[in-house]
Amino acid sequence: MERIGLWLIRPDSYTVWSYEEVCKRLSWYKSVMEDRKPAKFIICKHIDAGEKDLKSMSLDELWKLHDELSKVFDELWASIREEEKDLSKIEKPEVSFLHVKVAIAYKLLEKCCFCEHRCGVNRLKGQKGFCRLDKTVYVHSWFHHVGEEAPLVPSGTIFYGSCNFRCVFCQNWDISQENPYAGIVVDAVKLARMQEKLRKTGAKNINHVGGEPTPNLHVILESLLYLEANVPQLWNSNFYCSEETMKLLREVIDIWLPDFKYGNDKCAERLSGVKNYWEIVTRNHKFAHECGDMIIRHLVLPNHIECCTKPILKWIAANTPRALVNIMEQYRPEYIVARYPEKYPDIYRRPYLEEMNRAYKLAEELGIVYEPIS
Repeated sequence: MERIGLWLIRPDSYTVWSYEEVCKRLSWYKSVMEDRKPAKFIICKHIDAGEKDLKSMSLDELWKLHDELSKVFDELWASIREEEKDLSKIEKPEVSFLHVKVAIAYKLLEKCCFCEHRCGVNRLKGQKGFCRLDKTVYVHSWFHHVGEEAPLVPSGTIFYGSCNFRCVFCQNWDISQENPYAGIVVDAVKLARMQEKLRKTGAKNINHVGGEPTPNLHVILESLLYLEANVPQLWNSNFYCSEETMKLLREVIDIWLPDFKYGNDKCAERLSGVKNYWEIVTRNHKFAHECGDMIIRHLVLPNHIECCTKPILKWIAANTPRALVNIMEQYRPEYIVARYPEKYPDIYRRPYLEEMNRAYKLAEELGIVYEPIS
């Protein structure tokens, strides 16, 4: 995208970097975005897994190797951040840490536990669980998105079909719920070429979204084996990921963009059809906060300030203080809510200005940095 065009459309994508807190909290992402540092997945490619036949290894053996290489990654990443090592002087091994991650992902697919539904189906053999996907990956669109948070624009956004949530107000219901198979089928090589084109035409990052990226973990990880462009990887997710998925993503995601929807399990089950939401999502937020840059999204729902917005913001302030937060006012009645408003009278309207102001005031009182990106 031409710089002058972006300046006219989203001038804040430039001015946001004048905020010291934004630069400090997104320092790693910014360094990769500006091509001053290698993306995490490239670091993984330079970590030698040894002369291993990964296909012959058991899942337990692969995880043991993964955990050993994770420690090597932490040391190398730290030295790169401190400019003590130059990755270009390290030769790429034939079998890398990234290969190990891909091998584990495909093993997990045989008894799928990518998300916390833990369906246990063999997606490699065509079985489908809650997400309604076998091993096939569907991309519905990929383009430079100028509607994301200012530090991310233009974002090289890839929309994957299907989802592991059933949100009654989903704004992307066409690809997540009604027509998940209407996109184009992609393999790892094709997905890598998409990412390269997005980066070469000006994308600041690769934004894996949907629907939901989590069911597509295997091909997303595998695509990084073929991706040569240095570009930050962004995980734009509902964060209902399993612990196994989070471990596989830890060393490849440069910036996390989770969507923190609900402050309790009751609202989550009623409006998105998922159980044990609070425990799972808070666990994953803490995990991500400890290993990378982070922007947390919270979509304010009408009539849900007390039950959702307040507990979420209080939890963020106490547990993920380094994260930037986007307090979003974009909610509108969509999908099932629009079709059956009598079933969801509490959210059959947009948030009132008074509700948004209450959310902003609470964020300010808690010391949350939200203004530059909300």
